[in-house]
Amino acid sequence: MHSKRMSLMANPRTVLSSQLISALLWLCAALVTGIFAWILIDILRLGLAHLSLDFLLSEPTRAGRSGGIAPIIVSTLWVLAIALTVALPLGLGSALWLHSFTAGGGRLSRTVRVLLDILAGVPSIVFGLFGAACFCIWIGMGFSILSGGLTLACMILPLLIRTTEMGLAAVPADWQRGALALGLSRTAALRCVLLPVAMPAILAGLMLSIGRILAETAVLLFTSGYVDRYPESMFDSGRVMALHIYDLSMNVTGGDANAYATALVLISVLLLVNGAATLVGTRWLRGSIRI
Repeated sequence: MHSKRMSLMANPRTVLSSQLISALLWLCAALVTGIFAWILIDILRLGLAHLSLDFLLSEPTRAGRSGGIAPIIVSTLWVLAIALTVALPLGLGSALWLHSFTAGGGRLSRTVRVLLDILAGVPSIVFGLFGAACFCIWIGMGFSILSGGLTLACMILPLLIRTTEMGLAAVPADWQRGALALGLSRTAALRCVLLPVAMPAILAGLMLSIGRILAETAVLLFTSGYVDRYPESMFDSGRVMALHIYDLSMNVTGGDANAYATALVLISVLLLVNGAATLVGTRWLRGSIRI
């Protein structure tokens, strides 16, 4: 057996095939890295020159051609906070229900999973129409930051639920049974065994959800409105950064410079929020494993 393995390793054709596969993998990684680096360098080159403290703290003027994006940043953070506040507990609770209380794989749980997979692939503009009809008209919230945040929460829920459930499903069942056999309550086993192991998948779903929220335009065009002033409350209309970038690039002549600067700020906010979420999740993980 050992000699057969050695002869297989010494086969020139096998060695060449392995080297070819390795080269292709390195080429794919370099290509993806190069594309992202190109995009980032282009945004930095065109946006960094127009980025300043005044740009971050002042209001837009002349339809966004000059001035800053302070109200845009406030509206973006409002929408992000509302969407995550609603979606996180609902998503985590639904994932725990699917994993821990429908372990038999009954018809109800299978139906829910299929519906979640379908909803995860629905175009965002459909969610925008739903939000406009449900929150803006039927409930009577009108064009408001609250309407936009609730609609985005509905949009990211399927992603959060499925990623969290997959993370929980990756935990061996013997671990949970062992925790219960050691005298831990079901809640303690959930907190000390299931959630810590599933935390990487939960954080991955959270980061994808944050990215989708910050990059969304169609949903908020139908629900939160287009106003570029400071929102007085969550019931006021507001414009987010992604929508501001779209407007400057497509509808405002001479707005490309501020569009690139806003894109740079949007990327920075995305990195900061994802970093904060990762830090909070890591610290919670370290505390939860201390039984």
